[in-house]
Amino acid sequence: MALNSKIPQGPLADKWTNHKNAINLVNPANKRLIDVIVVGTGLAGGSAAATLAELGYNVKAFCFQDSPRRAHSIAAQGGINAAKNYQGDGDSTYRLFYDTVKGGDYRSRESNVYRLAEVSANIIDQCVAQGVPFARDYGGLLDNRSFGGVLVSRTFYAKGQTGQQLLLGAYSAMNRQIGRGKIKMYNRHEMLDVVIVDGKARGIIARNLVTGEIERHSAHAVVLGTGGYGNVFFLSTNAMGSNVTAAWKAHKRGAYFANPCYTQIHPTCIPVSGDHQSKLTLMSESLRNDGRIWVPKHKKDVAAIRNKSLKPTDLKEEDRDYYLERRYPAFGNLVPRDVASRAAKERCDAGFGVNATGEAVYLDFASAIQRYGKEEAQVKHLDANDAVLVKKLGQEVVKNKYGNLFQMYEKIVDENPYETPMMIYPAVHYTMGGIWVDYNLQTTVPGLFAVGEANFSDHGANRLGASALMQGLADGYFVLPYTIGDFLAHDIRTGPIATDTKEFEEAENKVRSEIKHLINNNGTKPVDYFHKKLGKIMWNKCGMARNEKDLKSAIEEISQLRADFWKDVRVPGEANEFNEELAKAGRVADFLELGELFAKDALQREESAGGHFRDEYQTAEGEAMRRKEFQYVSAWEYKGEPKDAVLHKEELKYENIEVKERSYK
Repeated sequence: MALNSKIPQGPLADKWTNHKNAINLVNPANKRLIDVIVVGTGLAGGSAAATLAELGYNVKAFCFQDSPRRAHSIAAQGGINAAKNYQGDGDSTYRLFYDTVKGGDYRSRESNVYRLAEVSANIIDQCVAQGVPFARDYGGLLDNRSFGGVLVSRTFYAKGQTGQQLLLGAYSAMNRQIGRGKIKMYNRHEMLDVVIVDGKARGIIARNLVTGEIERHSAHAVVLGTGGYGNVFFLSTNAMGSNVTAAWKAHKRGAYFANPCYTQIHPTCIPVSGDHQSKLTLMSESLRNDGRIWVPKHKKDVAAIRNKSLKPTDLKEEDRDYYLERRYPAFGNLVPRDVASRAAKERCDAGFGVNATGEAVYLDFASAIQRYGKEEAQVKHLDANDAVLVKKLGQEVVKNKYGNLFQMYEKIVDENPYETPMMIYPAVHYTMGGIWVDYNLQTTVPGLFAVGEANFSDHGANRLGASALMQGLADGYFVLPYTIGDFLAHDIRTGPIATDTKEFEEAENKVRSEIKHLINNNGTKPVDYFHKKLGKIMWNKCGMARNEKDLKSAIEEISQLRADFWKDVRVPGEANEFNEELAKAGRVADFLELGELFAKDALQREESAGGHFRDEYQTAEGEAMRRKEFQYVSAWEYKGEPKDAVLHKEELKYENIEVKERSYK
């Protein structure tokens, strides 16, 4: 099958405007005749559902949580990017586009990224109108902070709760449409298959998670806003319920999957503490604005810190290695996530990790506390040489900026991060791959659309911090509502889609058969046994460090693990009741299949990209080029990687940007 991305002709800066002017529309009276299913109610799905309903479509929205406001978007902490240039520091649509493509190791689709940058400013206005309480400066204007991989301040935030506040904005917009009867909400429902009728997505099969009932739901189009698949690693920063099932079922019905092996390795996660953990906790990247990352310079000090004979606060400045500041002076601690993650792993692998497992580095706020304290003392005409006063004032400033994050860290680790440095280590966070979509966000199955993290298009091999919320809301509020009309314009006389057809019956029977097998299997091992084993294979052999031998081994091991799962998994309870273990079993079954595809994709990529080292192709020359890339503001070029990584060989001029699309299956 040939992939047609349907990217409009012409300069990047004109593509989206020209496309909107040329695509088919559905007039308001005809929108009342069309049904749309939206699966997932996070920022992408929730904003899409609310906007489509506001336009007049009849929307059926599904989430497996007990409320749309519990979608995993609520966990996002640090902020949302937008090219408004409120700080007057040189930001622009082009600069956001540039940073996003560069930060993704030049593997994203440039046309989609430019559109994302273009609509980003509208998102902030939309959310302010909804009442989202963004932080404001002393004059009452919206405040900004920096995130990794950029040289400007463009991130809007609400303390460390930005995702929650944005989700409440989308949720309120949804509630308005639920009240009007334009959205019919299905809480505690999980999509288990897509129904294809005459080559088009015309509905889904869903399971009521409370009663166990299997239901048929029809529509003229289906939208997936179901997030990423980071839990294929078992331990990730994702909510435990986050899964790949909806996207994977779509893939098995013909929707191509793109870049499955690219995952976001977030550098600022609380380290693993033991086998008892079921998930990991993220510390917002915003902390890298003021926190300095370091390890001891000497291994004797590492040993002393590990055996607790030396406190990190007692180590002299000259005995500390602020390795990001040393390697990447222009960006310092705010290098992109993949660069920071690789650097932390390299230091820990070299024996400089500071916790008992040797897999942690420090994130230290002592310098920021001193800096802010002296500034506050100066402003308040107090004694800036009073160390106790300066520390107290500085801690108050840091608390106002990051207080809830510090509180969360202390509850989990039982250490006061105001007094001793945080410990962090890279962990799986966001997934770069997803369902392949064209410029209209339509998959290779007509009528099936994917928005937000569920699709692959906007971030390449690595995502810049604070861009997840931006993509989710851009897709839901400002892109899909236009592009879906291009498909639905042909359905204004189709009429309601019947559910008593052979296609719905076949899909329902398939779902029932799989559930029956899981319930009646009578194996000996719980679901988590298989999920944990899969996670260890994925992290050890398909994670940050990869090589041909381990990837081939991973493919064989996952294949065998999948066979063992279907033979020996034990699911207690019944199918026709609330049964979380059954729901989990279905999700892990899909992770096992995805995991094998993930490893096969990684095996085919003989390159290092994003947060992933391909060991046998990792050269000193290549790493030197990576470092140079983030030491200076370079021209738009990249020569540090072999093969398909080279996408641009000369500087692109803003006035006439013509980019040949490079898509990766």
